[in-house]
Amino acid sequence: MAEFINREQELEALNRQYISKQASFIVLYGRRRAGKTSLIQEFIKDKPYIYFLASEESELQNISQLKNLIAEYAKDDYLNNIGIDNWDTLFKLLSKNMQDQKLILVIDEFQYLGKTNTAFPSIFQRNWDTILQKLNIMVILCGSHINMMESQTLNYASPLYGRRTGQIMLKQIDFKHYHKFFNNIKYKDQIEYYAITGGIPKYIELFNARGNIFNEIERNILDKQSFLFEEPLFLLQNEVSEIGSYFSIIKSIAAGNHRLGKISSDLEVKQTGLTKYLRTLINLDILEREVPITESKPEKSKMGLYKIKDNYINFWFKFIYPDKGKLELSDKKFVMDKIKRNFVDSHVSFVYEDICIGKMFEMSASGKLNFNKCGRWWDNKTEIDIVAYDSMGDNIIFGECKYRKQPMGADVFYELLDKKKQVIWKNDTRKESYVLFSISGFTDSLKQLAAERKDILLSQ
Repeated sequence: MAEFINREQELEALNRQYISKQASFIVLYGRRRAGKTSLIQEFIKDKPYIYFLASEESELQNISQLKNLIAEYAKDDYLNNIGIDNWDTLFKLLSKNMQDQKLILVIDEFQYLGKTNTAFPSIFQRNWDTILQKLNIMVILCGSHINMMESQTLNYASPLYGRRTGQIMLKQIDFKHYHKFFNNIKYKDQIEYYAITGGIPKYIELFNARGNIFNEIERNILDKQSFLFEEPLFLLQNEVSEIGSYFSIIKSIAAGNHRLGKISSDLEVKQTGLTKYLRTLINLDILEREVPITESKPEKSKMGLYKIKDNYINFWFKFIYPDKGKLELSDKKFVMDKIKRNFVDSHVSFVYEDICIGKMFEMSASGKLNFNKCGRWWDNKTEIDIVAYDSMGDNIIFGECKYRKQPMGADVFYELLDKKKQVIWKNDTRKESYVLFSISGFTDSLKQLAAERKDILLSQ
């Protein structure tokens, strides 16, 4: 298992801030288990630092803990024995004990300090303005509660607004790096594991890629004592109130209701009553609103569909939450049989589409394809897995993705030729080409067709 994967850009951004001659103030946040602490550990390992993990204990307990860490940094046993009961004195103490080399001060789970004392962001802002920004220091405020971190550090209403010199919202690891977590894992197996774990390092670490995927699901998810059994509950209850309303919305979308009207009808709630919940789930990076890629004004499009971005949350709401009662009674067989019947067609195949879109961007970056917009396309009757185009030129690419046991045949290409006629985009001048993705390869007839035509690209 690789220890530090696909965080090079974030690490580089932190190092740029560190070598700055000015004091640095970074906000690092993102969902639980995304690897924020691992990133920090990698960054600080060869530098002077104070790593302070805030807790939900009393304010005095947090002050005392940071004071002891400052004493350790300063190698001053006397500081351990003095009492300090306020943050202002604590930061003055830090300033008097600064050493020559730039210090990194990490305050992890920063949001707990604001939760314990709502005035803490103002207190920290005052100390940054009057003390910290004048020091040879790099401050990293880190947190897992996205809503609280944004409200306390990034929003216009926050006292800390405008103070930061950088911010990083740590996202999930891209699929193209997924193979680095395992040795000798087949591409198809990578996709099926990724369809459950997504790019969350902690989830990936739990799965043993040498085992059967369904055995791993049973061991890591279906067992009531397993880490992932109620993970979505823990994830959401730290971010939102009315957790039942959010669960109902996610469950409805996981069941196939992607349009606002469908979700509204399914839950018997007015559409206007869903807006704030959907917006919050989008801010938490759990949902996204998709529109056909050729829409010129996506925010006003009436074709918008809501999609669950997080692979594990999507899997859990499809297969675990609806039958959680059976698992509470230890009836794993019923749930596992349902997963085995539907895992590929109702889950993995859709994740594969996302992976293929990612591969499209990789091919664009390498110069193999020419486009700057790529995504799905649909109208009321037709769906195309991939449409990519150059908004500054005339190139347009149509693509299909098939996650099946059988090789893709030429019939898929001819169906695509028919469907692409529905896409209205520079129809008189556009230059069309095609990309076909198939996990099980291609029939000889399709390979021959691709060899004869220079506008067809075949890929897994």
